[in-house]
Amino acid sequence: MPGMNRTTGASIAGLEHIRQSVADILTTPIGSRLMRRDYGSLLPSLIDQPLNDATLMRTYSAAVMAIIRWEPRIVVRSINRRVGTTAPGSATLEIDAVTSDGEDVSLSVPVGGRA
Repeated sequence: MPGMNRTTGASIAGLEHIRQSVADILTTPIGSRLMRRDYGSLLPSLIDQPLNDATLMRTYSAAVMAIIRWEPRIVVRSINRRVGTTAPGSATLEIDAVTSDGEDVSLSVPVGGRA
């Protein structure tokens, strides 16, 4: 499915479109889209939570549930976090997935601070 690059306006497709779509899904707060109130994820509501194991599990769950619902072109195999050491409070989700065509996809989505 072709799409448009959010910064340049150029046409994109394939893995690049999936990467952009997943980043948009995970960083959009549920309820913020006027005509699609249920679009997005719970990740933005977890940004100011303590960076502990409970929040980590909520983060993983929120990411996987949003991807399952809004991005049917991929299946998540694993999610890991990378915590920023130079910018306190910053973290990035590293998502390993596979497309419906069997192609491997690696995604990095900043979820807090200046990640």
